[in-house]
Amino acid sequence: MERSEIKDVLSKGRAGDAATVAGWIKSVRASKSVAFVHLNDGSTFDSLQVVVPETFPGRDAVLRQITGAALRVKGTLVASPGKGQALDLAPEEIEVLGECDASSPVQKAGTSFEFLRGVAHMRPRTNTFGAVFRVRSELAFAVHEFFRERGFALCHSPILTTSDCEGAGAMFSVTTLDAEKPPRGEDGRIDWSKDFFGERASLTVSGQLEAEILAMSLSKVYTFGPTFRAENSTTPRHAAEFWMIEPELAFADLKDDRELAEDFVKAMVARLFERCERDLRFFDERVEKGLRAKLEAVATADFGVIEYAKAISVLEKAGRTWDHPVSWGRDLQTEHERYLTEEYAKRPLFVIDYPKTIKPFYMYCNDDDKTVACMDLLVPRVGELIGGSQREHRLDRLLARMKECGVDEKAYSWYADLRRFGTVPHAGFGLGFERLLMYATGMENIRDVSLCPRVPGYAKF
Repeated sequence: MERSEIKDVLSKGRAGDAATVAGWIKSVRASKSVAFVHLNDGSTFDSLQVVVPETFPGRDAVLRQITGAALRVKGTLVASPGKGQALDLAPEEIEVLGECDASSPVQKAGTSFEFLRGVAHMRPRTNTFGAVFRVRSELAFAVHEFFRERGFALCHSPILTTSDCEGAGAMFSVTTLDAEKPPRGEDGRIDWSKDFFGERASLTVSGQLEAEILAMSLSKVYTFGPTFRAENSTTPRHAAEFWMIEPELAFADLKDDRELAEDFVKAMVARLFERCERDLRFFDERVEKGLRAKLEAVATADFGVIEYAKAISVLEKAGRTWDHPVSWGRDLQTEHERYLTEEYAKRPLFVIDYPKTIKPFYMYCNDDDKTVACMDLLVPRVGELIGGSQREHRLDRLLARMKECGVDEKAYSWYADLRRFGTVPHAGFGLGFERLLMYATGMENIRDVSLCPRVPGYAKF
């Protein structure tokens, strides 16, 4: 179908140019002498105004169309006398490609995000969610460009795995066994040796461990793919399916890891201002007041660093009552994280060197044998955005930690082999892509930055 994208028409077109566009009606305003049809094809936030005069053939058929109907319009660009747009389209031909029934669930202005989650297949047609998914697309490309420019190789880590990277056990099982009558051993337990893979398999919670395999030969790699956690959590920050960005660097320590994380966040923010300016303006006006200023501050800030022990001391002396207790050995909660970055540091802040008792087995043990060389990047209004660590590359220390954490050494013998044969210091981090999108757009619920969110009790489409 012959057409130009509305984005190109608005940015490159000139009065007098012929143009053919296609899109969906955003609004129709009509008087006796003239009607204004705002058309949008999703290529940009802004719509193109089609000015339909009283004398236009088939005008009545056009005006019967409502928000959501699809049109193809051929005409000539003219200078717009109105505010908000430089060009209008004077139509010569208008073809109705698809009518929209008045029962459409996104017809009403001001429809709540909660309502739209129930009609997720329709919500990208709204201004807010069209902007969300344009930003999601742009940042996904930016992720790959960032790592490619720095010499990282893309690693396609497996989605099916027998490894529980985080040790949490909240994984989705994948099986071909009969759900009603699975084979069982003499002890009454399910005999996973009869399953497709000969052992119990699950959907991955992280691509990190497998990425380390490739980092031990290519030095710098990253994964960017779907991950899954079967936590029965309905908080605005948790989903059962989400995308993770996970770089791994050989010949690197925690400082190198922090520097890469800071560079990455700043590069993503720069891309927003470079390619998503119009959508950002909308989010700043309608979703989160002050969003642009927040992002501009991140782009120019020197990220701070504080040790976990110092952070606990700061929280204990904050002079407020916390919903979750604060003491050495406890993990930080969102309320603690936001206080540290928003009120104490007033900038993005790395918290480093957490107690080893609350961290996974693969993190590098510090000399005090109480803490591990890890980091959480805290950012204002969100809390934790990135988590990472230097990996334990010393075989004896790794085996000791596996034993302490109850990790099956036999099942992870391949992981230990990476330390047996040419071990090197290495580090990496993980960033949930949806959390980055929440930060970039001001959207407060992870369900609102996913096309088809997967959460407890909901897996439509």
